[in-house]
Amino acid sequence: MARRLIECVPNFSEGRDAAKVDALIEAVRSVAGVVLLDREMDADHNRSVLTFAGPPEAVSEAALRAVGKAVELIDLNHHSGVHPRIGAVDVVPFIPIEGVTIEECVRMATRVGEEIWRRYQIPVYFYEAAARRPDRVNLENIRRGQFEGLRDEVATNPERAPDVGEPRLHPTAGATVVGARKYLIAYNINLNTPDVGIAKRIARAIRYSSGGFRYVKAMGVALTSRNLAQVSMNLTDFEQTPIQRVFETVRAEAERSGVSIVGSEIVGLIPKKALEMAAEHFLRVENFSPAVVLENRLAEAAPSGLDEFLDALAAPSATPGGGSASAAAGAMAAALGAMVAALAKKDGREFEADRKFLSEAVDRDTQAFNLVMAAYRLPKAERAPHVEEALHQAGTVPMEVAERAFALDKRLAALQREAPARFGSDLETARALVRAAIAGALANVRINLDSITDEGFHQALEERVAALA
Repeated sequence: MARRLIECVPNFSEGRDAAKVDALIEAVRSVAGVVLLDREMDADHNRSVLTFAGPPEAVSEAALRAVGKAVELIDLNHHSGVHPRIGAVDVVPFIPIEGVTIEECVRMATRVGEEIWRRYQIPVYFYEAAARRPDRVNLENIRRGQFEGLRDEVATNPERAPDVGEPRLHPTAGATVVGARKYLIAYNINLNTPDVGIAKRIARAIRYSSGGFRYVKAMGVALTSRNLAQVSMNLTDFEQTPIQRVFETVRAEAERSGVSIVGSEIVGLIPKKALEMAAEHFLRVENFSPAVVLENRLAEAAPSGLDEFLDALAAPSATPGGGSASAAAGAMAAALGAMVAALAKKDGREFEADRKFLSEAVDRDTQAFNLVMAAYRLPKAERAPHVEEALHQAGTVPMEVAERAFALDKRLAALQREAPARFGSDLETARALVRAAIAGALANVRINLDSITDEGFHQALEERVAALA
């Protein structure tokens, strides 16, 4: 079964109260299918970063619940820290991990941003790949003036108006920035001096906005708890600007000022490839262990393959349900057909195409049902057209599964006549699975037909059902 995984790395303006961060984590964990991969707290930055992953719809809901909890717990009027911020939930990025494109993450960011305003009345700005204006691709442009400055300016300056919501900040939670992006490495280098001026000079030398590396954002901050200055960075494309090149440049710039590096740290998780490009001893990463590698943590924490699907199917939630199970049954039937065809020296390409189509339909069915549920949550005045559109999708996906499975059954029957008798049990199993897929998919079509009011679409779907009957 093809997995669809998205990572979300929300940043919260709370890094000193562990109980509040625990509450944010529980909000994320309350959504079935989401796996928490990492948590980071920093008292000097007064900021926490959570990293979680899962299927797109589950990750969307987990992010929204975390925003809701942050609104309850965090008041920016009483917040201070060295890291710039405009919101209690300052930034919510979505990152494609597996089976998902950056374009899908952009659409997801748009939906989540609109829902944040609808549920919590927090205005939203979009950044990176989801930005609606060129000047908002870079997060620092949106954060200019921080919470206090933006609060005063947003009502009078149209250039600072949010992308979603009214031109006013939430009184305690401020605004939130939502986006879609590639992997980002949050990487800090600590200097053996409390002189923050040196860290700021180095940051100017390496960041792109000041003429430095193309994929580096940097600032100098003071770590009062450690009596050190820090060069705090975001590396937005580690393949174009490797982490070791940044480290060497910071070291050279520090030596020019008569100071040295005492260590570096990774905030959140890091892709394995980034570390494969730079040896541990070379980087002197203070907190390095295999557990900070994104792929390793995913492998440890998240079930995969059939177990993952069955866990989601068994969870006490409406999706995935019978429609997804029907598609999965059809995909297994196609896989058995491909196996027998290969062993019997027959052409199995059509079976492979069926397996791919039906495997992808597992997630498509779930997404279609979730769209229906989301449409019903809209205000009553604007609900009807969205519900009808979602019901069209919810009826179309299982119809396509039934039709594909019906054609697959014919191919399995033909293979059963031609293949050696020793494959009889495999093909009997395949045909039982494909018949279950057809019956289950048609049941899903019929239950959605009852709610579809578009007469033309309703009739067309009924005719397709009758053609299979």
